[in-house]
Amino acid sequence: MDWNFVRASSVMLVVNLLYAVIALFVGVLALRLMDRLVLKKMDLEEEIKNGNVAAAIFAATLVLFVAVIIGLALAK
Repeated sequence: MDWNFVRASSVMLVVNLLYAVIALFVGVLALRLMDRLVLKKMDLEEEIKNGNVAAAIFAATLVLFVAVIIGLALAK
């Protein structure tokens, strides 16, 4: 096995992992910013505890948004 190939693959793995971590932080920050700006008067956790299904679906959608960002970052 060519060591240059292994070294290049290792470097690309580290770069992609760093990109994924950065994408994760950006996704979480966007999620928190959207939660603060859009949902100023609504506490999602409290609404879910009270049985609000729409709030649970919305929260799940936000989590899926972050998962898609992370998945796209790892696919690069």
